[in-house]
Amino acid sequence: MNSITITEEDGVRFLRFGTQWVQGSMKVADPYAIDLEYVQQMMMWTLFNPAPRHIVQLGLGAAALTKFCHRHFAGTKVTAVELDGAVIAACRSSFCLPSNDSRLSVLEMDAMAFVQDVRNHGTVDVLQVDLYDAQAHGPVYESQDFYQACADCLAPHGIMTVNLFCDAPDHGKNLQAIDAGFGAVAWLPEVHDGNVVAIGFKTAPSIDFSDLYKQARSIHTALGLSAETWVDGLQSWMQDA
Repeated sequence: MNSITITEEDGVRFLRFGTQWVQGSMKVADPYAIDLEYVQQMMMWTLFNPAPRHIVQLGLGAAALTKFCHRHFAGTKVTAVELDGAVIAACRSSFCLPSNDSRLSVLEMDAMAFVQDVRNHGTVDVLQVDLYDAQAHGPVYESQDFYQACADCLAPHGIMTVNLFCDAPDHGKNLQAIDAGFGAVAWLPEVHDGNVVAIGFKTAPSIDFSDLYKQARSIHTALGLSAETWVDGLQSWMQDA
């Protein structure tokens, strides 16, 4: 398992797995906010489904997404899947992750085992995938079989967002693997020196950018997320596709 390192600088607490790579962060003065831009981008599914019934997070990190979803989506079940019990313990002791309750379930298990379990198939409205080991050379799982299992977990109109932190050629490899199992795939411009956040739709949506900008303004007001920039990125992707 990983060697957990927790540091703090300029009011921000960082989680690392014994290397220089940041696995997650938290503003100490605002622990339920999402600090990093790419992590905020993982919430771009809100443009298409503002009230999911079940959100699943694969890879806990510093629990930013799990905490945010649990706090802001009161009618939603939130499940986080994390292989390393020490990461879960660190999130509870140092990153304000709440205890499990009637809506929150943090599972200590392998993400691959979760998505391959037929009992989870068709049960997830939103799947957020951010799976990296200590070296962070690329996603822990990036095969077509893995992404197909992710798609299998989604309800008919389910959505997956995935952080692709890797070298440029591997962005394309992952996007091709995602595309094989999803009705439509798009992605935002690269941020943070290598992070590309992609979105996969189980069923291809009908997109009206005026409606998306209207929804983005609502998201900005309600959640404090710069959702207009996500729409800008999706529009740029569509023009370049």
